[in-house]
Formats: sequence, structure tokens, C-alpha cells
Amino acid sequence: MILKFTKMHGLGNDFVMLDLVTQRCNLRASDIRKLADRRRGIGCDQVLVVEPPGDPDVDFRYRTYNADGREVEQCGNGARCFARFVRDRKLTHKDRISVETSNGIIELQLREDKQVEVNMGVPRLEPAAIPFQAATQASDYSLQLPDRELSIGAVSMGNPHAVTLVEDVDAAPVNELGPVIEQHPDFPEQVNAGFMQVLSPSEVRLRVFERGVGETLACGSGACAAVVVGRLQDLLDEKVTVHLRGGDLEIAWAGESHPVIMTGPATTVFEGSVRL
Repeated sequence: MILKFTKMHGLGNDFVMLDLVTQRCNLRASDIRKLADRRRGIGCDQVLVVEPPGDPDVDFRYRTYNADGREVEQCGNGARCFARFVRDRKLTHKDRISVETSNGIIELQLREDKQVEVNMGVPRLEPAAIPFQAATQASDYSLQLPDRELSIGAVSMGNPHAVTLVEDVDAAPVNELGPVIEQHPDFPEQVNAGFMQVLSPSEVRLRVFERGVGETLACGSGACAAVVVGRLQDLLDEKVTVHLRGGDLEIAWAGESHPVIMTGPATTVFEGSVRL
């Protein structure tokens, strides 16, 4: 079958967007891998699928698939692209959009300055909810790697994140340690590995090795997780600019029991059709 798609990115974290409200397709893991292949397909970090909602009180449902074909719970950059996509495709005329995900309902706000604000929900800090194997909740944990011991913060932003502090994010061994952390047995569903350099209480630099993808130019949920960890460790203010390799995000978190608010851009690259 022929399927229409839109290629988008959020700070270089790129997506193939599929409208399955006006089109019909049963996607298999092999289809996702084909679409994501940068040599034989369209190429992307993740495939995002827009569907009619199961809950009549929300506007849409969206599903997120990593390049390896596995469905995942959440993607912050993808959520911003989702909001821009449904407006540009005229699937809605709303500025505030309520979206059903596999991890619950999120709220998206399209602003007049073309930025998209996402209520990412309240972070989950209890080890069992991340999920992460630890006896008790803490602001930092010791993670034993084959050749070293690493201090991390662990949080779920709808998907699991491990964040470690580094002195220089450019020199951080992201491609060496990222896969080891991602596959660590203390994270039974694997984990996104973030490496954060604190510049000031209101500014950090961040690189993220995403599970099932590898290092991306930006990770929205990873930026949220990094700010949560920095706040829990008394390193950061309530509002923080996160510098990623693809650009900047503004993250705000008032503290436990409050949602994390992420603001940033969403960009359309091109549209096309693909045969599956």
C-alpha cells in the first residue's frame, strides 16, 4: 500500500509522522525499521503515529516507535512535532490539544511564537515506577558498570532515564558508556542515558544516548529528566535552559507532585509517500 508521511524534527531529533486518522495501515516492527532506515528508507530516529483517541475526552492518540521497531512510552521532541503536525494537516484547529499516549494523557499548547509547550506530566521517582532496581528512593544512586562505578539520578518521564553529571559534556564517553547504561540489568526495560554538564543553576548542557536509537541531537524527555535530577540534587533553579547538540529547550519544574513543562520548536522538513 501507499502511505503518505511527513518528515519532521525537534532540534535535529527526527521523525517520520504518519496520519492514521485519515489513512489505514497495520504497522509491523519490520515496517518501522524500513521507514527508519537512513540508507534504504526515509530515515529517522523514531516513527510517530497519529490515531483516533480511545478516550472520547481527548483529541488524539499517538504512538511512538524507536528505529529498532519497538514501541516506547514517551518522546518529548515527538510530542511537539505531533502538535505541529495535526495542526498543519488540519486534523484540528485547536491551540491546546489533549493527547492520549501509552503512558497517560499529555497536554500540548501551540504558542503564537511558533514554539510548542508540552505538559510532560509529573515525573515518577519511585524506583519500581521507573522501573529501576533499588531498595529505596534517592536523589542519586550508585550504578556498577563492568569497569567502574557510576553515580546516577534515575527518573521516569513516561520513559526511564539515568542521568549522570560530567565536567565536560563534549569529552563525555557517551558512545562508550551509553550502550552499557542502556542495557544495565538494574533497568529491566532498558534506559535512556543522559550526560549533563551544569553551567549555572539556570543553564545546563546535555547529551543523551536513547535506548533503541543511540545518541540523538536532542531528547525532550531526557532534558526534562536531567532538570528533575539536577533539582533533586539542589543544583538547579525552577526554570532551566537545556543546551542540546541540536538546539535549546526551556524546562520548568516546581518540584515533587508538579508536572514538568517543556517548551521548544517543531520543524517540518518535507512530505512524501512510501510503499509498504
